[in-house]
Amino acid sequence: MASPTLALPQTVEECHAMILRLLPLVEEVERLRARVEELERRLNQTSQNSSKPPSSNPPSVKLPPKKKPSGRKRGGQPGHEGHHRALLPPEEVDEVVDHWPTQCEHCHGELPSSVRIEVGEPERHQQTELPETPARVIEHRAHTQQCRRCGHATSAEIPAEARPTFGARLTAAVALLTGACRMSTRMVEEVLRDLFDVRISLGAVVTCERTASEAVAPAVEEARAFVQDQATAHADETSWREAGCRAWLWVLATPLVVVFLIHARRNRKAARDLLGHFAGTLGSDRWPAYFVHKGLRQICWAHLARDFQALSEFRGKVGRIGKELTRHYRTIFRWWHRVRDGTLSRADFQRRMKRVRTRVETLLAQGVVAAQSRASGMCWDIAGKHGDALWTFVDVEGIEPTNNRAERALRHAVMWRKTSYGTQSEAGSRFAERMLTVRASLRAQRRNVLDYVTQAVEASLRGHAVPSLLPATASDNPAALPMAA
Repeated sequence: MASPTLALPQTVEECHAMILRLLPLVEEVERLRARVEELERRLNQTSQNSSKPPSSNPPSVKLPPKKKPSGRKRGGQPGHEGHHRALLPPEEVDEVVDHWPTQCEHCHGELPSSVRIEVGEPERHQQTELPETPARVIEHRAHTQQCRRCGHATSAEIPAEARPTFGARLTAAVALLTGACRMSTRMVEEVLRDLFDVRISLGAVVTCERTASEAVAPAVEEARAFVQDQATAHADETSWREAGCRAWLWVLATPLVVVFLIHARRNRKAARDLLGHFAGTLGSDRWPAYFVHKGLRQICWAHLARDFQALSEFRGKVGRIGKELTRHYRTIFRWWHRVRDGTLSRADFQRRMKRVRTRVETLLAQGVVAAQSRASGMCWDIAGKHGDALWTFVDVEGIEPTNNRAERALRHAVMWRKTSYGTQSEAGSRFAERMLTVRASLRAQRRNVLDYVTQAVEASLRGHAVPSLLPATASDNPAALPMAA
């Protein structure tokens, strides 16, 4: 089919008329080009340039470069220092079994047990074993006794701590298996039966959870107030489900105490319920709910790195801005790691950051006025909305440039959610947030979770004050104990 002949304008009036017809077409082409670029940007989103998880990456995404083979075999290398289990002192050993030779290895003569001539110290080897029936059944009997003086019969009372069908340690173990080991109620039933020969129903498992939850509740509230009084803290949130409905799990983390909150909303009211009277420096992502905090804030630079990568994938000037921002990000974190390791003083770090800070702010300002609306919005979100929360980590000790502390605290809860599909009631949510608080705080302080919950249940049954989740002394060094993963 022959293409139509283009009739060129012959007069000035015809040229003007053609220009008027072409102008809307040029505008339409520009609009469609911008639309195509936006669709391509969305299509090319990965975990490296957006908040999408790595599991959503397409096969075309390049994997991180693999380390070159070292040529060494797996396992311990020849000459390396071994790590062996230390022997317990004799007073901590439950049973000693002596082994004596019965025949001389030289002359094959008999070595009688009645007359032994021991040479040197015996070789010691220790074996740890579980008892065959670790669970004990304790029967409490309340007797009635008649008075010899007046003849009245008086009955003893069974103590309150002995009333529950299952003791404090077994109750704490059930709470530990579900709340810390992420086991289902049916799996807990099987474990108790197979390992401890304890027969327990699914309903009794839930009862043990409720007992432990109520026991640790005062300590969790004390921990919540403690965290809200700290100078620095990190907050984050993740999705949750309660009774099949969408909910949110919030966390407020400090180096030694971590508190959780399950809330129906992800709004400012939920953030206010989490933060309470907290007036310190808050590390978080850029979720708008955290604007409820009127004090100093620090946004997560790990999230900014993805935005810088996304900007670098634009064409033209915006792409060049993104590439330079990425280079500055790497420089900042190289210096920050040295500050954290003690090889660079904070004063030198602050001095170096002045020039980098000025350049980053200039680049973001240039990105705000960029022609691409999407790039302009990304830069405005960083520099305009959160500009005062970009550099807090430079001047305030104890706050980090990333939100890793809060994100690490949520990992255990996320894995629990994926296997349990959340909680089925409000009581279940309270149990979950309390056990998450207990586990994370005690692991950060290197304290035993089972022993603590046992003591809390015993104290609650007797009407005593429950043990605290707070560090032993106010002088504990937060940097001395790492955050639990």
